[in-house]
Amino acid sequence: MANPFLIARTTDTNADVLLLPKLGNRHGLITGATGTGKTVSLQVLAEGFSRLGVPVFMADVKGDLTGLSQAGGGNPRVTDRVKLLGLEGYANEAFPVTCWDVFGEQGHPLRATIAEMGPLLLSRILNLNDTQAGVLTAVFKIADDRGLLLLDLKDLRAMLAHAGENAKEYLLRYGNISGASIGAIQRGLLTLESQGGEKFFGEPALNLADLMQSVDGKGVINILAADKLLNSPRLYATFLLWLLSELFETLPEVGDPEQPRLVFFFDEAHLLFNDAPPELKSRIEQVVRLVRSKGVGVYFVTQNPLDVPEVVLGQLGNRIQHALRAYTPRDAEAVRTAASTFRPNPKLNTEQAITELATGEALVSLLDEKGRPNPVERAWMIPPSSRIGPISPAERAALLKSSLVAGVYDQSVDRESAYEQLVGRVAGRAGEAATTADGGAATTPAPADGGGFFGKVGDMIGDLWNSKPTPRSRQSVGEAAVKSAAHAIGSEVGRRVVRGVLGSIFGGKR
Repeated sequence: MANPFLIARTTDTNADVLLLPKLGNRHGLITGATGTGKTVSLQVLAEGFSRLGVPVFMADVKGDLTGLSQAGGGNPRVTDRVKLLGLEGYANEAFPVTCWDVFGEQGHPLRATIAEMGPLLLSRILNLNDTQAGVLTAVFKIADDRGLLLLDLKDLRAMLAHAGENAKEYLLRYGNISGASIGAIQRGLLTLESQGGEKFFGEPALNLADLMQSVDGKGVINILAADKLLNSPRLYATFLLWLLSELFETLPEVGDPEQPRLVFFFDEAHLLFNDAPPELKSRIEQVVRLVRSKGVGVYFVTQNPLDVPEVVLGQLGNRIQHALRAYTPRDAEAVRTAASTFRPNPKLNTEQAITELATGEALVSLLDEKGRPNPVERAWMIPPSSRIGPISPAERAALLKSSLVAGVYDQSVDRESAYEQLVGRVAGRAGEAATTADGGAATTPAPADGGGFFGKVGDMIGDLWNSKPTPRSRQSVGEAAVKSAAHAIGSEVGRRVVRGVLGSIFGGKR
């Protein structure tokens, strides 16, 4: 059984506050005003899980979590905290870190295919109304039925144009596909592309196994650079929800393991729920509740506990509450709400304490051995062993070069998919073959429809293995793309149903 790890010591008695790894998948919440210590608390939790060999995924919205990759030292505030808490055996320590970036600038590119994202979450990114979302769902279904792979934005654009041009043909089977709805979706895609969305959709798509690795017994801490991504809050929130949903659908049931298989930190959690329709909020609650049995712990990080709907808040067992300031009526309501969610401690006025906490001090309530919340305690968070703050560009470059996935995702792959089949790559090949034949050379003409399904698979694999890996690749781009091809085939052709990313939760099977 994994040993509990220290995260804080009580302010009055200096007693240890321990997190039980067996209950780490019961989720958690870190809240507090800006500058009160939320990021450091997140860092302490990530270090504790990593020491146990548990991989971690977190979004870095301020750019200062990459310090986890470097040993700490030279910080007088850390030295003072170590003395205050009497931390014997405290040592500076670095942790294995993999940097990711949707835009491919501050980390390895992180991609998903259009097919994997599905019409439900794409509709949210594009802010579509119900009618437009229905048309998008129909377009996905048409692509499924015709065996057309939707991998990137140009595939979806081509598919939308095709559906609009052939709306009468598809009317009786798929419903009305209006030109106005197609136009609205296309405009949304143009906006998404202008925000850098084209870099996220494509291949090689993320292999979830690459997020769940360890080095020398320590779980790898995966850090997503999100400072630029936050400029597109819908894309940020929807991407993290997609990732959480993929984990839910992919990982096997494990019940309550001795420690989590993965811990997922969702910073700026309010963005997930802003403007989300009631149906989507209910599905989020279901994912959070059910992903626990897959061994995944989800920890929301936000300023105000009111940012999280009550149905989700009730699923979060491990709580760390930093200071809140009651300057406005809503602030006062947030303080009362936060205080009411803790198990009372007769020795502590919880509501008053929330407004008095110093930076680095928190109200903490963790689950006990039977899964019950412990009475709330006022405590000082322990300092992290790694560096507090960001790394330098040179350190980041070295980190990317030595990464476990160096070279695997850095080179994008553009293989034959819906765009090529609908717009003309296949026709172009057939034309070239005909030209060669007219010149007297023997040639085998390209099949009119790409050689059928298995012919398409053969063409894909042939194209993929011709890709050239980068010199430092641990796994070639071809290998990664073949895996992505298999995944896309399963998503796009084999499933044959209208997918949402939350497919199995909606009652359908992907």
